[in-house]
Amino acid sequence: MNAPVDPKLLEQTSLDDKYTLDAGVAFMTGTQALVRLPMLQRDADARLGKNTAGFISGYRGSPLGSYDLTLSKVSKHLKQHHIVFQPGVNEDLAATSIWGTQQVNMFAGARYDGVFGIWYGKGPGVDRSGDVFKHANMAGTSPWGGVLALAGDDHGAKSSTTAHQSEQILIACSTPVFYPASVQDILDYGLHGFAMSRYASLWSGIKCVTDIVESGATVELAPGRVTPVIPTDFVLPPDGLSIRFNYIDFIGEEARLLNYKLPAVKAYVRANKLNQVLWREGAGVKPKLGIASAGKAYADTRQALADLGIDQKMAADLGIRLYKIAVTWPLEETGVRAFAQGLDEIFVVEEKRALIESQAKEILFGTPNPPRVTGKTDGAGQALLPLHGELTPSIIARALAARLKPLVGAALQARIDARMAFLDAKEGALAKVLPIAVRTPYFCAGCPHNTTTRVPEGSRALAGIGCHYMAQWMDRETSTFTHMGAEGVTWAGAAHFTDEKHVFVNLGDGTYFHSGLLAIRAAVAAKVNATYKILFNDAVAMTGGQQHDGLLNPWLISQQLHAEGVTPIMVVTDEPEKYAASTAWAPGTTVHHRDQLDAVQKQLRELPGISAVIYDQTCASEKRRRRKIGTFPDPAKRAFINDAVCEGCGDCSVQSNCVSIEPLETEFGRKRKINQSSCNKDYSCVNGFCPSFVTVEGGALKKPGKPGAGAAAGGAPSAADSMTASAKAGADATALPDFPAPQIPAVTQPFNILVTGIGGTGVITIGQIIAVAAHLEGKSAQVLD
Repeated sequence: MNAPVDPKLLEQTSLDDKYTLDAGVAFMTGTQALVRLPMLQRDADARLGKNTAGFISGYRGSPLGSYDLTLSKVSKHLKQHHIVFQPGVNEDLAATSIWGTQQVNMFAGARYDGVFGIWYGKGPGVDRSGDVFKHANMAGTSPWGGVLALAGDDHGAKSSTTAHQSEQILIACSTPVFYPASVQDILDYGLHGFAMSRYASLWSGIKCVTDIVESGATVELAPGRVTPVIPTDFVLPPDGLSIRFNYIDFIGEEARLLNYKLPAVKAYVRANKLNQVLWREGAGVKPKLGIASAGKAYADTRQALADLGIDQKMAADLGIRLYKIAVTWPLEETGVRAFAQGLDEIFVVEEKRALIESQAKEILFGTPNPPRVTGKTDGAGQALLPLHGELTPSIIARALAARLKPLVGAALQARIDARMAFLDAKEGALAKVLPIAVRTPYFCAGCPHNTTTRVPEGSRALAGIGCHYMAQWMDRETSTFTHMGAEGVTWAGAAHFTDEKHVFVNLGDGTYFHSGLLAIRAAVAAKVNATYKILFNDAVAMTGGQQHDGLLNPWLISQQLHAEGVTPIMVVTDEPEKYAASTAWAPGTTVHHRDQLDAVQKQLRELPGISAVIYDQTCASEKRRRRKIGTFPDPAKRAFINDAVCEGCGDCSVQSNCVSIEPLETEFGRKRKINQSSCNKDYSCVNGFCPSFVTVEGGALKKPGKPGAGAAAGGAPSAADSMTASAKAGADATALPDFPAPQIPAVTQPFNILVTGIGGTGVITIGQIIAVAAHLEGKSAQVLD
């Protein structure tokens, strides 16, 4: 049995510990660590007698999609630490506002000794903000300010249109790159990042990937855990490196950047020993193989070594060194040369294009007896680690096994071969498993896009960034897409060279506010024929249902479009009656029910120039969320399909495109039913000519009865009422058996638990509960969502 939890510990523990605990151990996710980080910086400055403030701005996107939501939830803690969170309209404007915080102390009236800033954005946001990053790095940071740039990289393109690697853009902007390998690293590297930014007068980049940011772990908090060391082996210029007032010697700024700022970064890395040799060869053992890695690849490398049965002691006996790199660019030379001393080979494990490997080769070139450097290729130029996709421990283990072969004896080699055979067998078994069903992303039940992405026969539509992107793999005549904020502008180039006269362009309100209005302006200027269909669903739905980062409503959109020269403008909505007669529509704007969408589109496609449809219907997921908390009307009306009448024609699915309409297998063949648990009450399914639909008003769904006891009495018909009589009888006759109580294992060694399921059904909550419970028992815990 495990030791019982100390009741005093439970009494002293709070879910807010992650934001309030000054010293000790707390459990937090990577996202929460990024929220706590500026609070720690404010506290660190206060201990030095400095009164600083913080400013956070950016634009959400995976894997930082929930960062702004988390910041909003802890606003009281931010306020106590003098930290202002102001989401940006888009990424480059957010970066510009952070650049402004470094200018505060150049003028009279500053209330603080300095303002430190945090910019956040996913890979495409890094791309579009390069101009700001370059200017801000040329200008510099304030002595008690400093800036972190959080670059969210989606290596597997799981929620992006490209697989991103932001290092190359950051390097082009002269931004040093930290790459944390754990939640603890996020806190430690973040504090070092601020200190380095102040010292070298450059923004510090922090590469954020899903496996680190969306994981949770126990972390140590202590006031003196990170104590930045100012380099003593590097001399700053007489006038320093900090941002200065009206400095217009641009060639001089370039010289300061290349000759002082970037070397100052390396000096800081060296002085603070940020890149560390964690494993060394044993006494009297000749060093042979060095393994260098950073971030997620470092964590995967440790797992790969464990999979091969190699721990620190065995590595010491074999002559293996392990180098964990915190700052991947610019790579500090002294540490690399010391790590390489006496080695035969350095194997660099890193994702995507080579970064550490290339720098290591340049650093070691010309040194006496340099080791060969491998990574993306082996010593013979053959491919070793992939340049694309994501690395996994098994990929690394396979490459490592080949590097280890010359070092190990017969016994260990047999053990490694056996382990690789096991991994190969597992991968082979997985490869043979045929998927029962492919879970293709789709619009939510009741999503406005189910209606608005339709186009009349003979027309086609263009997509962009947003939920409507998914229309490309539906039967919606939607093809091709652009990056965010350029929706429809591809047509400005193509229209001159085709007999096609007109296209529709889908655009979400979040993207419209972010940068899409500029795309519409470009289309108007190009004098092409197109209709923009702007969905106003009252939420930035694809990243978590956030509110717009400013004032936006359908009538304001109409006024903006009118001012840009868009005409005519037609509003289509599921509730035309909701607008007051005094609504401030742009001149000539007309309002139509969504049932008239096809007719509206047929009219607009015949007109020259740029026209617009503003489709106004609240996001179905947001409706569901708001109804749960009582902030959105919940109609007492539900639709059902009488399976005794249904002929299974599927017209209800054609009318609604709704995933809540599901097949129902009966003794008379396949019919249809409505999944009441996922239905969001859009009611578009009833538009077809079908006598099998029944709507019930004023009732409520039955609560499920206990197994074997039948349904509870009272209430409106439920999904269970659509079951056939034989199926009902079978369900009522089935009672759950008495399952034996599970055996609780003694967690004396690292213990792994896999919780399977689909997000939104409680699997993430289960993982968090188990991890926090382990934390309360004084155990180290980690969870990946």
